[in-house]
Amino acid sequence: MFVYSIRASTLKFFGCIALCLVVLVLLITLGNADTVYASAEGREINYGGIKTNDDRVAFIEGFGVRVDKDPVSENTFTMPSDFDRVIEGYNQIQRSQGLDLSKYQRKRVTHYSYRVTNYDLDGEVYVNLVVYKNRIIAADISSQSDGGFVRALSDVDATKLK
Repeated sequence: MFVYSIRASTLKFFGCIALCLVVLVLLITLGNADTVYASAEGREINYGGIKTNDDRVAFIEGFGVRVDKDPVSENTFTMPSDFDRVIEGYNQIQRSQGLDLSKYQRKRVTHYSYRVTNYDLDGEVYVNLVVYKNRIIAADISSQSDGGFVRALSDVDATKLK
């Protein structure tokens, strides 16, 4: 016959370890701060893990938009602490695709602009990405020609793509 006794302190110890393991598993599966997902047209968009130019181009091409491989411009700036009417309007566009610039006020970010090669429109069309620490925090497609537009990249007009 085998007899084993357990003290209350032993139960507390193993209970704490089990609780820590459960919390750790939840943090790993749910709490990855570098990855933000949004849904567009029934598909998931991963805004995180953007480390290189190839990553940025692949992200853009995931929307069916083809761009020149090298950005037209690349600028680093500090996001303003107070948003004026224009930036707030732009942020509304970003919120429509699950992004929010207000979280990045006073943060150093990088803006990339790529020329679109397959959009059916007279004049130039560009995709703009704003990146903070390998994470896209803003993405839009725009044109400054007559009847120009700015819209969320997730809302690209697929009928205009060649």
